[in-house]
Amino acid sequence: MSGMATTSTEIILAECPCTGKTLERLVRPAVLLMLAREPMHGFKIVRQLAAMPMFDGQQPNAAGVYRALKIMAEEGLVTPEWALSASGPAKRLYTLTARGEHCLASWLITLHDYRQSIDALLALGQDAVARWREGRATTTAARECPTRP
Repeated sequence: MSGMATTSTEIILAECPCTGKTLERLVRPAVLLMLAREPMHGFKIVRQLAAMPMFDGQQPNAAGVYRALKIMAEEGLVTPEWALSASGPAKRLYTLTARGEHCLASWLITLHDYRQSIDALLALGQDAVARWREGRATTTAARECPTRP
């Protein structure tokens, strides 16, 4: 909405977690899913995370992703190995471990449960918004009604 003035409420809401633009809790299962497909370097993981809908085209905080990778390595979920390159510096190649596979399977169950909870929350929210709008429409109509005493 270019050309329109931005209110302070819009600015605050733009930074609010309610926008869902930074679903940090989902970085771990997303990384595990990527590594289940193939071993990857950290930079490629960051790039592929940016392409996921939860990041809305925004690149995630690379330091946060590397920190998560380090923690996952300490937990035995991934294994980092130095990969030497003839045309550049050595890079860490992250590989999913058997423990990481079990963790990913658990995450998939958790995500399914989240989705069911979110679906129920959305149904309640849609009902509440519909009732709220209906109430506002009734109130507006009553105020505008020419036959109102």
